[in-house]
Amino acid sequence: MERKKSSQKALLDMETHSEGFRANRAARQKVLVEDYVELISDLLSEGQEARQVDIAGRLGVSQPTVAKMLARLSAEGLVTQKPYRGVFLTDAGQAMANKARHRHGIVEAFLLALGVSEENARIDAEGIEHYVGAETLATFERALNQGLAKFMRISPPTGIES
Repeated sequence: MERKKSSQKALLDMETHSEGFRANRAARQKVLVEDYVELISDLLSEGQEARQVDIAGRLGVSQPTVAKMLARLSAEGLVTQKPYRGVFLTDAGQAMANKARHRHGIVEAFLLALGVSEENARIDAEGIEHYVGAETLATFERALNQGLAKFMRISPPTGIES
């Protein structure tokens, strides 16, 4: 019996192979921080106070979990807390929130242009935004700016089933 050759490439060298894993681990460490500062920014921009109870409710976690994360964000210089007033972003925290929101917007728009439903695009973008690299994000944005949504509306289906 003859063995078929694999269409996959041989293993990459160790350094190149581990690069993707390192980038993924670094992104995972930032996910929660970015989610918190983005939510705090959203609450404040809506004219609401960013209180622990509101943050906990919107993220689906306990208030002690929020308190622990806010202490971390404060130590990292991303938020300030005022007794009986809630949480506020520092300039660094607002910059991080703006960057996360921008990435989220591009990813969500890209998914919508591909034909993903609004609900799934919103949910999936929330996860993808933290892991997408700068080059990929720039490519998503370039595709959107060059008419990806229009292209997808006129392209025939491929018949690929998932």
